[in-house]
Amino acid sequence: MTKTLSEKIKQGSSIINFSLPATDGQTYTPASFSDNKALVIVFTCNHCPYAQLAKPKLQYLHQRYHNQGIGFVAINPNDDEAYPEDNFDKMKEESFDYPFPYLRDESGKVAQSYGAVCTPDTFIYDQDQKLVYRGQIDDERPNSDSPLSDKDDNYSRDLKNALEAILAGHQPAPEQKPSVGCSIKWKS
Repeated sequence: MTKTLSEKIKQGSSIINFSLPATDGQTYTPASFSDNKALVIVFTCNHCPYAQLAKPKLQYLHQRYHNQGIGFVAINPNDDEAYPEDNFDKMKEESFDYPFPYLRDESGKVAQSYGAVCTPDTFIYDQDQKLVYRGQIDDERPNSDSPLSDKDDNYSRDLKNALEAILAGHQPAPEQKPSVGCSIKWKS
């Protein structure tokens, strides 16, 4: 597991177009989510310990916010030849699937165009499909000696706080900690 940090990109950048197949049999584009107040895009995968730790958090955030107009989409860009657990058939298995669209970026070109570098790497686009957040979900890391809990005052809830700000009609805080995870496994 190689720990990788995302790089800061310019807030206000327009969403980058994609057209990718999902585990539900449909194909999604950014326009598929244009009715949302915001869209959370998470580049993730099946095998990475950081992504595995993030999955229940993303499921919780989806459950909490999707009825308030927040859309979610997960995109797996990993090389499935080198990492068979990340192949499209495995993505469709119940243990890996999400309650929101889980897309396959077979070539990795969509992830590259976004500047994604790790799993999970999280982006939020507002209703105008402009970037308002690019950063970590929270401070918890795999194999931590003392897992953080929601009751811990020192626990960072970066993604949740960003979504709360958007729903309150504000921009997320400009200081955003980078996403942290395993490096994306690019195809050769």
